[in-house]
Amino acid sequence: MDRELFRTVRQATRNHARVLYHRLVCRLPHLLAVTLLLVVLPPLVSTLSLDSLRSEARANAPLLVAACAGCLAAAYAYAVSRPRPVFLVDLAGYKPGPAHESTRARAIRQFGLAGGFDDESMAFQKRMMERSGLGEATHFPASLMSIPVDMCLRTAREESEAVVFGVLDELMAKTGVRAEDIGVVIANSSLYSPTPSFVSLIVNRYRLREDVVSHNLSGMGCSAGIIAIDLAKHLLQVHPDTYALVVSTENITLNAYLGNNRPMLVTNTLFRVGGAAVLLSNRRADRARAKYQLIHTVRTHRGASDRSYACVTQEEDDSGDHVGVSLSKELMSVAGEALRTNITTLGPLVLPLSEQLRFLATVVLKRVFRADVKPHIPDFTLALEHFCIHAGGRGVLDELERSLKLSAWHMEPSRMTLYRFGNTSSSSLWYELSYCEAKGRIKKGDRVWQIAFGSGFKCNSAVWKALRAVDAGVSAGPWAKDINLLPVHVPKVVPIDEHQASYKPN
Repeated sequence: MDRELFRTVRQATRNHARVLYHRLVCRLPHLLAVTLLLVVLPPLVSTLSLDSLRSEARANAPLLVAACAGCLAAAYAYAVSRPRPVFLVDLAGYKPGPAHESTRARAIRQFGLAGGFDDESMAFQKRMMERSGLGEATHFPASLMSIPVDMCLRTAREESEAVVFGVLDELMAKTGVRAEDIGVVIANSSLYSPTPSFVSLIVNRYRLREDVVSHNLSGMGCSAGIIAIDLAKHLLQVHPDTYALVVSTENITLNAYLGNNRPMLVTNTLFRVGGAAVLLSNRRADRARAKYQLIHTVRTHRGASDRSYACVTQEEDDSGDHVGVSLSKELMSVAGEALRTNITTLGPLVLPLSEQLRFLATVVLKRVFRADVKPHIPDFTLALEHFCIHAGGRGVLDELERSLKLSAWHMEPSRMTLYRFGNTSSSSLWYELSYCEAKGRIKKGDRVWQIAFGSGFKCNSAVWKALRAVDAGVSAGPWAKDINLLPVHVPKVVPIDEHQASYKPN
């Protein structure tokens, strides 16, 4: 424990020093300009008469010109060094039609009819689903609801096109952005990476311009949505006066597991159809209509550790007949380590000084004076109003609630997203933010922390600041028909009635 605590403190100290260094460097041109003014002004204002000032200016013309040039250079350097603001104009989340909704009982029956599962695997999936936190209206693609299941490239493409085109049509209609104004397109899908790529699909469908900057991210797990946002942020520093489209999704059709390897069966009980699209802008004129401004992104990648690298892997099972995603028993421990590393970087950026001092004080008491005190867990609710934690599963949410000392109110967006839509991979964070909007929670000045975990192993964070209050009625998005029915209490274990009727939305 002491060794782990020491590593955490050492990393936190380095991060504090790095933050102070960057702040000093960013302000250096401003400091130089002020220093030059302090050096030059005294001789120029030695007398207050206009004639004296004119004569002094003539006598010190070279010095005055040099001072003015220095001030202009410093002002220009300061302006150039400041990063361009990145605004989130609007977002859209995908909600499949009622034909794709499935109760847990129907899902279990479908698993049994799909063939290949022995009795033990069926019983395990049922137990997992009873404890998953999912409700009775999550969505499956048509390919997995048919008998027999139709898992092929054609149906996978149909699923992805329905999701991607669905969210982009909605987003572009809401924002009114023109295709020729979009300069950056980023799409992420971890397990399904078609040829041509998702970004090529988008460019073709919406006839984007030929010089559009496009990136297609794959194999990066459920945290790829934040990676895409971070990439867009950096690209928007290079390409001025433009928009960036970010699309996050995952494909279920080709990634259902039909074998009997228990670590691979868990994904069947959690992952569901979903996707989201976000429009970002670096145009200062968009500040007036944008919802949020991106404040920080923090990325943590612990892939150098074999234990972390191997905890989530896509591979063939022992029989060699089926491919699935295997989840290690050490997943929660690995996620906890990645979270600690991530928040030691994020903490100095967002936490008030009082919380940082409390953390350091408990460390000094424990390590220097050998006092019997528990390490202080910073209270992030003092700096952040809303928490969007990747809805990876009930266990993940329970652990984050305990570790970060969050209330049921703070966890509600994540738990209700898991309940209503299941684990939609990298897009779940946007369903959660949309939930906050639909409930009328977002007020001007509020800060939102999005945090996600992904294979590799990665933990990534993004912090947004609300530029205005978001009208609940206008921004219901995928929650429009359900928001008044939520939240609901979800017991830790909800037995599945195999004769349960299908969910009927209002």
